[in-house]
Amino acid sequence: MMMRPSSFSLIHPPAGFVENPYPVYATLRVQEPVCWIGSNTVLLTRYRDVMTVYRAPAASSDKRREFGAKFGEQSPLFEHHTTSLVFSDPPLHTRVRRLLMAALHARALAPMEGDLVRRVNELIDAIDTPGEHELVADFAAPIPIEVIGNLLGIPARERSPLRQWSLDILSALEPQPSASILAQGNSAVGEFSCFLRDLIGERRRRPKDPDTDLLSRLIQGEVDGERLSEGELVHQCIFLLNAGHETTTNLMANGVVALLCHRPQWKMLCADEGLLASAIEECLRYESPLQLNNRVLLQPLSLGNAGEGLRLEAGTFVTLGIGAANRDPEVFEDPDRFDIRRKANHQLAFGHGAHACAGMNVARFEARIALNALRKRLPDLALAGPPERDSRIRFRGFRSVPIVRA
Repeated sequence: MMMRPSSFSLIHPPAGFVENPYPVYATLRVQEPVCWIGSNTVLLTRYRDVMTVYRAPAASSDKRREFGAKFGEQSPLFEHHTTSLVFSDPPLHTRVRRLLMAALHARALAPMEGDLVRRVNELIDAIDTPGEHELVADFAAPIPIEVIGNLLGIPARERSPLRQWSLDILSALEPQPSASILAQGNSAVGEFSCFLRDLIGERRRRPKDPDTDLLSRLIQGEVDGERLSEGELVHQCIFLLNAGHETTTNLMANGVVALLCHRPQWKMLCADEGLLASAIEECLRYESPLQLNNRVLLQPLSLGNAGEGLRLEAGTFVTLGIGAANRDPEVFEDPDRFDIRRKANHQLAFGHGAHACAGMNVARFEARIALNALRKRLPDLALAGPPERDSRIRFRGFRSVPIVRA
């Protein structure tokens, strides 16, 4: 395929894109589905093209080349993001994923349900009072911090900095972070790493049952006779907190706002607990918490239907439009309609294949408990004013969502 410049840019998106990117994605999907957003970078907006890249063995998640230029090869951000599970290839990816998946499957989470239900109800107790409250800070954000904190055995009194560290580290992944964002991200990696090295040292001295303590499992676990190094341990723990916090907070905030803005859907869910699972999948599709993902091609790759001649060369950087793919009318009927009864909802919010999100069971687990408690206890919940969007493009969520009992 011939490279051609595009008028669309993720660095300088059109007006209104942050608030609602989907009309732009719809136009690109028809007019420029393989959109060159840089001299060697394409943005894909069709579901089938995104799936082709996810399935391609030659599509690498290794970000050393990209992040070396973006962060500097000696920076803490570079060390973290090129070591964590999400931005690595085998053999590191294989070793870490096997260890994590054994600890994060649905059966392993079941013993945590009682404690999480109690914590969620405590948060609702605070909301279930007269006046206006804030959904993100008062409800959506504390839940994943509680779960990941418990999984890693982080003492409750020491969890207060975790959310800001996560936000600072992940904000550096935006298409063009400012110098101040990079500085905050590097500082957060350094502070978080020191915190975790102390925690790991304590756990080595006083190990816990690896069947119930994820950090002990990571310390003691082996794959093919090999254990994680100290640095790998630190960065996988940072990754777990960041991925678990960001995705789940945004899933819950995006989902509740979508439900409250589509009042008949909210009433349907309040009346029928059996719709919880499909409602969560529709929230993930309709407002994907992670909008963009990335790969680099190690070999040429052809896209589209036979005969289209869309060939990307080795070395091409590929930006996967997850939010766009999840609104593709070739796959989802009436894709801009929010429908919690939607069937065959093969959304890509958690990716696909070998790099599908390792924490997707955790996110669904948390969302199920949180939404179930809200629908039971606060069926009259309503927005108290316009929500404020987070200005980031890669991650889609809200800075604040004012809520009130109607």
